[in-house]
Order: sequence, then C-alpha cells, then structure tokens
Amino acid sequence: MPDLSQHASQLRAVADALEAQSDPTNDPFAPHPDTLKIINGRHTNRGQINYAVPDDLQIQRRIRRFHADHGIQHGDIVAMALDTFLRANGYPPDLKLPNPDVP
Repeated sequence: MPDLSQHASQLRAVADALEAQSDPTNDPFAPHPDTLKIINGRHTNRGQINYAVPDDLQIQRRIRRFHADHGIQHGDIVAMALDTFLRANGYPPDLKLPNPDVP
C-alpha cells in the first residue's frame, strides 16, 4: 500500500510549482510577488546578462523610454519581463526566500 504522506508531499510539491509559475491575478504581465520581493530587496545580488537582440525591435530605446516614464531601473524591467515570460512557459525559479515568521 502506498505511503499517503509521500503522496501528500508530492501533491504539495506540484501545488508549490504551479503557484510559482504564475501570479494569480488576471493580468498576465503582472510581476510575480516573489520577483518583486527580490527586485526590491536592499541586498539583492545582481548579475550582468548580455544578449544580442534585433535592432529593429528597438528594445534598448524602449527600455530607456519606459525607465524615463516610470522610474523603474533598466535591469529591473528586463528581470521582470524575462521572469514573467519564463514562469508563463513553465520555468519558475527555485527561490529560497526568507521565512518572515521565523525570528
């Protein structure tokens, strides 16, 4: 007979993975709350990414303009956009967020 606690653990893992994939709001472009916690964190380590994108899409110009209009930093714009895209396609991050209930 299968161990019910093992099945419950597997179901919890699936539920956690599904929750990590998408934000439960109706806005598919809304950043995930965990993503915002990381971006807004004071001690967030940052790494550089560098990908060649088609010039015709004017990505860099559009990012600069969005930054000027909304005040969101360039790297944060890119991080939120890529995170939203990857989560929507089934690639959530494996985050180790601090537990606010533990002193």
